[in-house]
Amino acid sequence: MDSKALMNRRTAIGAALVAASPLLFPGRVRAQGMAVPNDPLVILLQGLYQPVVHGPDLGLSMVDLNDGSYSTTKIYPVYPVSGIPGNTNPNKAIGNFYVQFNGDLCAYHIPGGSFAMRFTFVDDNIVSVDDGQGGQYLRGTWELTILEATGVYRSFAGGHNQMVDNLHLLASGAADEYCFCHISRP
Repeated sequence: MDSKALMNRRTAIGAALVAASPLLFPGRVRAQGMAVPNDPLVILLQGLYQPVVHGPDLGLSMVDLNDGSYSTTKIYPVYPVSGIPGNTNPNKAIGNFYVQFNGDLCAYHIPGGSFAMRFTFVDDNIVSVDDGQGGQYLRGTWELTILEATGVYRSFAGGHNQMVDNLHLLASGAADEYCFCHISRP
């Protein structure tokens, strides 16, 4: 897929997720006239995961990025931009996502602050699809609780994240992510 087609696909999916937020989260009304950041906040996790060797201090007490259990990939803004400070170019990474593949914690670090979250493993809707090359896709939704948040995202602590995921587990053992995160306040 060429970069223009990818950009158009990302724009369309991002706009659809933002527009569908009242349907995805019944009872949660989007705040009108809210300053940065928007609620819901929609971002894209994309790229191959790499092991975390020397994790940064994100100011979060719930995660230890240096315990050897985390892998990381990039975070990109979704158009229309969800109120994240700084870069609005959807082709340029704005932060990093950290996850325990053998655990239930993850962390997001984006301009303006960080989040620590826990996978709930409740109401997830994941299917495994053979990729025909010795790997598999994990497709569906994951539900997470926001344990803590720093900076401009503090008001999201106690909120919810619904990940709409297309995780490609390659035959080589690598993992390639393409996941929209729909993050909302409590």
